[in-house]
Amino acid sequence: MPRADSSVHSLSIKSALVIDDHPLYCDALAATMESAFNTRRIRMATSLAEALQQLRLRFSPDLIMLDLNLPDASGLSAFLKIKEKTPEIPVIVISAMTSQGIIQSALSAGAAGFIPKDIGRESFYKAMHDIWNGKTYVPPGYTMPSRTPASDLSLETISRKIAHLSHQQTRILGLICEGMPNKLIAYELQLAEATVKAHITALLRRLGVHNRTQAAMLVREVSIRHSLQ
Repeated sequence: MPRADSSVHSLSIKSALVIDDHPLYCDALAATMESAFNTRRIRMATSLAEALQQLRLRFSPDLIMLDLNLPDASGLSAFLKIKEKTPEIPVIVISAMTSQGIIQSALSAGAAGFIPKDIGRESFYKAMHDIWNGKTYVPPGYTMPSRTPASDLSLETISRKIAHLSHQQTRILGLICEGMPNKLIAYELQLAEATVKAHITALLRRLGVHNRTQAAMLVREVSIRHSLQ
């Protein structure tokens, strides 16, 4: 099994919070952190709610490793809520979604780095070492823009709006993106149809759009439809 070089072995990270909806990936990442960086205090969460609960327990890790695709979050909403809770702790995004827009949106929102899930072991060690030394790690082939495009700013703005939807509104938005009419949404969530309509009116107002189609288009624009529920 390959080992990290001596410069990486000099890096010691005492504690970390790993947030990913795949428990096996959480376990593998935790084991890698422990063996490579002597990380002894590692807590894991498979949802945004679990992660926030860990932080409410006064756990203050040296860094947070976050997958964007969580069952109870969408787009950058989980990242933004974690950063709100822990503004001083570096948050590293680890994701299988590696488009230029997603990477730029995460970095613009304040990510300490963006590590693809298919990264090699030695590259992972180097990425962590760079981030720990104050550098911003980006995947090979990614080009930092000379300025932040207006479209990327809008992606962050949209994600912030979605982050402030209630849990029920987020679920309804996901079902809208699946093409469900109000009656089926009411059946799916066991709510009165009038209640669903009220939630939709509120979420449209929060997103600054006029109808369901525009709301779904916003979601698709930031590549988060598949992660909404």
